[in-house]
Amino acid sequence: MLKRFFLAISLIAPGTAIAADSVSLSSNVYVERKVAKSDGTTAVVLEQPTTVIPGDQLVFVVKYKNVGSAPASEFSVTNPLPKAVAFNGTSDGTEIVSVDGGKTWGPLSALTYPSENGDVRPALMTDVTHLKWKFNRSLSVGSEGELVFRGTVK
Repeated sequence: MLKRFFLAISLIAPGTAIAADSVSLSSNVYVERKVAKSDGTTAVVLEQPTTVIPGDQLVFVVKYKNVGSAPASEFSVTNPLPKAVAFNGTSDGTEIVSVDGGKTWGPLSALTYPSENGDVRPALMTDVTHLKWKFNRSLSVGSEGELVFRGTVK
């Protein structure tokens, strides 16, 4: 029970997303739950996590907004993935990832990972430690959006 409590606390405050000075960021994490409806069907709802257990599906939402006085351009949003979470993908597929703590970046298909026996294998979604979205376009003053990624509690 104590382990679940600490895991829930660590998920409520996932790693801090980082962006340009003029871009404001906020992060939220939700647990996806199936709820029985009165008509006998099941609905999928997103809830603030209080307790999570291995296998729970999580949805991370990073909101960004240009709060500066000029357009923001050529910036990126970087988000570390909590160690207790296995990456399950993003809503848009435009991210690059790191499997080595943010040292190297690329599309997952281009990365490799050292296996326990010393061999090198193609990187897997479960190896992802960080996500990054590069904005190669200008974000006008006041413009905002959100980035969504999913994970499973290990």
